[in-house]
Amino acid sequence: RSGEMAKSTQLADNEVFRAYATYAAIVLLKMMLMSLITAYYRMTRKVGIWEYSCSEDAEKIMRLEVVYSTECNTVKNFSSFSRGHLNDLENIVPFVGIGLLYALSGPELSTALLHFRIFTGARILHTFAYLIPLPQPGRGLSWAVGYAVTLSMAYKVLKTVLLL
Repeated sequence: RSGEMAKSTQLADNEVFRAYATYAAIVLLKMMLMSLITAYYRMTRKVGIWEYSCSEDAEKIMRLEVVYSTECNTVKNFSSFSRGHLNDLENIVPFVGIGLLYALSGPELSTALLHFRIFTGARILHTFAYLIPLPQPGRGLSWAVGYAVTLSMAYKVLKTVLLL
């Protein structure tokens, strides 16, 4: 039933909402995995970064040597993992909110799946771009694709609700 807003009692039966829930769960779990990867590298490399309010916290809590580096995107400098996690927060949280509104706005299932799958794939590729690391423009392009998908869903929501 394209074009109709879903009723809350019908959400379990709504294929678009189920697809949204599936892909939202995947990207949220991926984001949680980045927390674990960041913590793992922090402990195994015995490095602390800017998240600690001061070097004393890092030394006492984690017994880490505090390193302030401007190197970008190397496994030796695990701050790239932390930047990847921060980027997830900046992009996955809006996707979850806008994606929910989008799923409830009555899109065609095939179009919704395309949005959700492209966003999820882009975010996974973006994570690999940080972890491996992949050279630019791979990371930037994967970010841009995910961002464009979220903007596309936001436009559809506004078009449906405000009759743009």
